Formats: sequence, structure tokens, C-alpha cells
Amino acid sequence: MKPILAGAGILAAAMMTMTSGNAQSGSPSFGDDLAFLRQHKEVVLLTDRSHRAQVAVVPAWQGHVMTSTAGGAQGTSFGWVNRDLIAKGEIQPHINVFGGEDRFWLGPEGGQFSLFFARNAPFDLEHWFTPAAFDTEPWAVVSRSADRVLCRHAFAVTNYSGTRFAVTADREVRLVSARQMLSGLGIQLPRGLRSVGFESVNSIRNTGPEPWKKDTGLLSIWILGMLNASPQTTIVIPFAPGPESELGPVVNDTYFGKVPADRLAVKDGALFFAADAHHRSKIGIPPRRAKPVFGSYDAAHQVLTLIHYTRPPGATEYVNSMWQLQDKPFGGDAVNSYNDGPSQPGGSQMGQFYELETSSPALALEPGQSATHVHQTLHLQGAEKALDPIARAALGVGLEEIKNALRR
Repeated sequence: MKPILAGAGILAAAMMTMTSGNAQSGSPSFGDDLAFLRQHKEVVLLTDRSHRAQVAVVPAWQGHVMTSTAGGAQGTSFGWVNRDLIAKGEIQPHINVFGGEDRFWLGPEGGQFSLFFARNAPFDLEHWFTPAAFDTEPWAVVSRSADRVLCRHAFAVTNYSGTRFAVTADREVRLVSARQMLSGLGIQLPRGLRSVGFESVNSIRNTGPEPWKKDTGLLSIWILGMLNASPQTTIVIPFAPGPESELGPVVNDTYFGKVPADRLAVKDGALFFAADAHHRSKIGIPPRRAKPVFGSYDAAHQVLTLIHYTRPPGATEYVNSMWQLQDKPFGGDAVNSYNDGPSQPGGSQMGQFYELETSSPALALEPGQSATHVHQTLHLQGAEKALDPIARAALGVGLEEIKNALRR
């Protein structure tokens, strides 16, 4: 098998736990998804005073934000929920992708410092396993209130090279108002938009006796958001312009084979990536190119989604997750995006979703030292006239350019 790049866990999941796509006739409401989730696990529901902005968190699934809404129980459910897998109630051996628009993982996935392959194991699907600490093990609720919940878990993981990491992870999910999130970006919130904003504050602490060093492997905090796709959804990722000799390539678009030209467009200062769940593909943005804000626009439901994340100034070393022994194990991406699709022409797929992902830099922590990665999600829904200036201010492009960027 040829080497597979970072994020291949999604491909593995699709092959190991393939469904008919979890396709449903029409998108479920938030209330429908919430009722379904409560049939299977305890849900911590975060809500604002109006009860229009709501966020569903499942501590048993590592405090994942499973879905959210800006319109109460009858509103649009933004997160993708893998109902087929959840309803089965069976633990899968390689990965359990329950869904969720903010999921906690640790990297790297592949390479000599991989957390997903045992020592000397071949880099193939048969030997790929997601560590239970961020796949199946429940996390404890430390505290909770109407608008936030803090979960914690202590665990150990061992990488491909045999280095053992003792970790305590804290993950607080909390509501953040759209006005507050936009003001942090220097943007005013116009009237008439429905909104829901939340952030996950993810911290890991080295609880072992030894420092984490580059020559034996480092960890990174990796947040992955699975969102409902539509035929008219486009991902927008602004990037820093400049020569490749200084900043590297704008985008890595060969994770699952070269992304076709009609599904990825690189223009002045921004790239556009199809998020319709029709073609399995993934892209990555290197740290010298990545900006702290990116997002997507779903023209079918008039939903603008913005992701804002911690990007330490000057940080350039991010873990590399290629499924092979690597020459540059700290030459990975800061931002990734994935679009699901059939495993082969006419075949089945995992679901109607796409992903927006961020990572922390590689973390060299002394015993007792901690590091934190914050991942914010904001959904804005309403008239395009009100959404357009926000898209221009946050992403550098207007809605018409986003809608017309790809030849679909």
C-alpha cells in the first residue's frame, strides 16, 4: 500500500465501519438529534437565556460537542451525528466515529512518533487503531453550569517509537456569544441573524517523570469538527501570500489523491474547497501559510461558519501524520479540511459531512507543564445581505465569490 497522509483515520473508519452514508431525507432538527442522542448517552445541554443558542456535549465521548443550533429545538442541527454507528451500540476495533462538530484527538497519526500504530507495525489499515483515551473511554465531568462544562481524563499513550506519555487532559466547552466572538475579530454583529458560538479550551499536562523531547516524539492537540454537508457548501481558507521558497506550498492537496480542479480553487489570498460529501478528499495548510480564522458557507441553508483557533506567533513545528517513516516529523499542517464521499465510484461512504480541523504546535512539555489549544466555532444564519460583510471582514471574500469560486 502506498503511504497515506494525515487524517487517514477517516478513510480507515469508512472502510472499517462503512455504512450506506447515514443519508436521511432532509436534515434533522436540533431537537431530533438531541432526542436521539439522549436515547444512547447522557447529554449536557448548554444554552443561553433565550434558549435559541444550544450546544449538546457528550462526556462519555470525550466531551465531544455533538451538535449545536441557533434556533432552539426546531432549529438547524449543525453537527453531523453518525446515527447508524450510535444505534448499533457496538464498539468497533479500529475507530468509533460517533460524529460531532468539535472532537478531541491527539497527534501525530502516522510516522515514527505515531500514536495510532504499535511499535514496528506496518503502516496499513489493518494495524491502525485509535487510542481508547480519545475514542471510547468516557471522561469525567468536573464541573458544569448552564453555559459550560469541564471534562477531565488521565491516561497514558505510547508512540510507535516506544515512548510512553502520561497525560491529564482538561476540556472545557463553553458558550460564547456571537457578538463577543466577532468583536474579537474587529467585526460588528448586524441585527437579524441567528447565531450560536462556542469554544473548546483543550489542555494537556505532562504527568510523567520525563520531559517530552523531539528525538523521542512530541504530542499535539488536534480538534476535528464534523459538519453537515450540502451540495452548495464551500470551505474558505485564507492564507498568507508569498513565495514557496520562504513559506512553503499554499496547500497540500494529495492526502487521498490529487483533488480535482473543479473541487479546489486557489485564488488571491484564499482557497475554496468543495464540501458537498460527494468526493473523498482532504487538504492541509502549513503553519507559515495558515491564518487564525477560516470557515465555510452553506448557501442552501444560508449558514456562515467561522473557526477561530489558537495560533502561537512564530510557531512552525507541527506534527507530521504521514503513514510512513518521515524525514520531517515536525513538518505537518496547522489547519486541515476533509470532505467525505464514496470509497469508490458508486460505493458507500461514512456520511454526508465535511470537517474543519485545527492543531496545536508540537508540544515539548516538562514534567508538570501544560499547554492549551482553543478552538472556537461560530454559526451565523440569516439573510445574505447581513452575512456578506462578516464574510468579507473575517475571510477576505464575499458570499458571491464564495458561491461562484468552484465550477459546480
